Amino acid sequence: MKKWILGARPRTLPAAIAPVLVGTSLAHSDSISISWLNAFLALGVSLLLQIAVNYANDYSDGVRGTDEVRVGPIRLVASGMASAGAVKKAAYFTFLLAAILGSVLAFRTSLWLLAVGALAILAAWKYTGGKNPYGYQGFGEISVFIFFGLVATMGSYFAQSHKLTGTSFLIAIPIGALSCALLAINNLRDLPKDKEVGKLTLAVRLGEVKARQLFISLLTLAHLCVLLAVVISPWVLVSVLLIPLTIQISQKILAGAAGKDLIPLLGKTARLQLLLSTTLAIALFL
Repeated sequence: MKKWILGARPRTLPAAIAPVLVGTSLAHSDSISISWLNAFLALGVSLLLQIAVNYANDYSDGVRGTDEVRVGPIRLVASGMASAGAVKKAAYFTFLLAAILGSVLAFRTSLWLLAVGALAILAAWKYTGGKNPYGYQGFGEISVFIFFGLVATMGSYFAQSHKLTGTSFLIAIPIGALSCALLAINNLRDLPKDKEVGKLTLAVRLGEVKARQLFISLLTLAHLCVLLAVVISPWVLVSVLLIPLTIQISQKILAGAAGKDLIPLLGKTARLQLLLSTTLAIALFL
């Protein structure tokens, strides 16, 4: 069981929790009566999709051999801890669970969510799966911003309100930016190996210097958009207390942290996302 927990990559799960937390909180701030069942369904879908895409990436990268020499967290297929077939089945099973919960949520809110969910699953699989995975062409960050930022946050708000608003878009931007930052720091860590095997992530395409600048820009964008949410609640100004953590991470990135030194920074970036989203959620509740 331990290997499957490792394969699910727990450090990435804040990216699945944050959008549901913030989207649901915005609904509360709009004086909408919260359906906790819908909130838990949205959370379940988000978490399951995150875990499923992690398994799917493990399988696809493993069979392609792009994970044979890896600096980051253990991959099940590449390390031999699990067979490619077993990991593929785990991905399919987790996608299925996400689809079931998503279908229940759709029937409780809008059937349009069935189409959105299908697109999310297709995007998750095609990230590194199939003949021409878009993650190998530098489009991973765009997909993450759309599905783990805009769709997940605005979708969580829609599950409560049955509508979409400009404010739901505003608060989705920092969530998407920080989710992109998690992917960006992963790709920065793997840049030398990815370049060697022809995996053209955005970090490879930009080069190391610009990839570091992109990561810091994403953190900056997240803070700025949270502060802009002052139009919804003045309590968002409390988020400035997290700026020292952002500066600490950014300084180490600018100082040239690479390889294994980026692993703890990945954890701190995930912590920043969870803290910033929690701060924003509390501000919206207040």
